[in-house]
Amino acid sequence: MTTTELPAAAAGELTIGGDLRVRRMGYGAMQLAGPGVWGPPADPGAAIALLRRAVELGVNHIDTSDYYGPHVVNELIAEALHPYPEDLVIVTKVGARRTPDQGWPAALSPDELRRAVHDNLGRLRLDRLDVVNLRIVAEGGGLSPSDSIATQVQALAELREQGLLRHIGLSNVSVEQVEQARSITPIACVQNEYNVLRRRDDALVDTCAREGIAFMPFFPLGSFTLQHDSATGADTKVPQSSPLRDDAVDDIARRHGATAHQVALAWLLARSPAIACIPGTSSIAHLEQNIAAAAIRLTAADQHDLATAPARG
Repeated sequence: MTTTELPAAAAGELTIGGDLRVRRMGYGAMQLAGPGVWGPPADPGAAIALLRRAVELGVNHIDTSDYYGPHVVNELIAEALHPYPEDLVIVTKVGARRTPDQGWPAALSPDELRRAVHDNLGRLRLDRLDVVNLRIVAEGGGLSPSDSIATQVQALAELREQGLLRHIGLSNVSVEQVEQARSITPIACVQNEYNVLRRRDDALVDTCAREGIAFMPFFPLGSFTLQHDSATGADTKVPQSSPLRDDAVDDIARRHGATAHQVALAWLLARSPAIACIPGTSSIAHLEQNIAAAAIRLTAADQHDLATAPARG
């Protein structure tokens, strides 16, 4: 089966917040910005073509943020796809900002969150955002996984009451923070780092499935870390080596005639019906490979081998 023949719903669908139906293989737009998620891409036309190709292939769930670039990625999405297809769900996030030295400090005060929501609305050319994820950032005076997020969640709940956003999600949060947020307002989705070899949120994935909360793993194919420059004081996101270098993943990929990354995506889809994948890429070829991963059906033996592979966090 070629990618252009892939059924749009090959991976099935799930519902975000009870009313937003999305296909489980989506697209994460962070890599459309320039190096370091800063500035415009070298070829904006290619980025626009990729977004349009994603929609052609059946993607109806795009993950973004106005601090990607900053502003660049949201502007590319609007240029490529506005007016948007009726079934397209755009999920954005707030809670951080970019500084001229390319840092990623927290922006978690109620005023900063309100400004971020309005910035996303303006650049995406929307009157209401489908989903806004509250991203908890420790850098730059932010919050740790043990801190209260009640003030931040309440600020977003007020914006929802004003009709500026439909659903609230959480990102980079602890189990305790999820529970606290749910005591304040309904939570539609959680977006934490999770992949076949980094499974510390196993219990949270299962909780989301029981409670009808969508789980969107970020960095499903790799990870980033913050590198601190002592001379400038800046924190810069830099890619780490892929956590998917594993004999079990490679062996299963060979058995299916697939890539290790495709197996990793197929594992996420098999792991829980609550999971929707948002792999990112700036390459149409890689986009098509990622979407084709939805057609891979892992056997019971495959899943056993992956389940017993040593987790790395």
